[in-house]
Amino acid sequence: MKFDVVTLFPELIDIYTKNGIIGRAVENGLFEFGFFNLRDYSEDKHKKVDDYPYGGGPGMLLKPEPMFKLLDAIKKHNSYIIYLSPKGSLFNQNKAKELSQKDHLILIAGHYEGIDQRIIDKYVDEEISVGDFVLTSGELPVLTIVDAVGRLLPGVLGSDESAIEESHSDGLLEYPQYTRPESYQGMGVPEILLSGHHKKIEEWRLFKAIEITLKRRPDLIKDKSIIEKYNKLSQIYK
Repeated sequence: MKFDVVTLFPELIDIYTKNGIIGRAVENGLFEFGFFNLRDYSEDKHKKVDDYPYGGGPGMLLKPEPMFKLLDAIKKHNSYIIYLSPKGSLFNQNKAKELSQKDHLILIAGHYEGIDQRIIDKYVDEEISVGDFVLTSGELPVLTIVDAVGRLLPGVLGSDESAIEESHSDGLLEYPQYTRPESYQGMGVPEILLSGHHKKIEEWRLFKAIEITLKRRPDLIKDKSIIEKYNKLSQIYK
């Protein structure tokens, strides 16, 4: 898989992709990553890439000419182009899984008041938002997509189980986890986790995952059978 990012701040993208799990994945060739400075495709002597909107209004818009030129240079027949925008559909784990099946993602970091609509009409396959809030630039949303999608690719986490047993992977938030020491400052590890009884541990983890989800994100639970499982398990583990 390949990621390409269109940005006005390539230094931010560069730092991120040279560190941590994603940095190691890029270094080890688990996926390809590139980024392009939109200003390099401007024919203006001052490398200007924005202008005032027709009809008036606050702020500036990214101009079509540099973006058309850049996208024509990097898009392929299998490219899927995403514009990060507050107007887009809300990003979630299911969308990350869907995008992880693409061959080539081109991610456009928005700026100012947005981009010329003609860019969207001609090139953009999907607009995505990472939340119901507005940021000063699109680099953080772009990197959120890269991280969420990249970590799902084979070998990036080192273990497929790491990507499976986590929050949102099955529609539930993750259960509590503990490590050594067994007791610290009077706080212990639940006895069930020390029992070695794998079936009961799995049941307890499912119970706690449902419990936490019901408390913090009840909107995620749409299947009545999950509530039935919770009620049944609560008789044992409550």
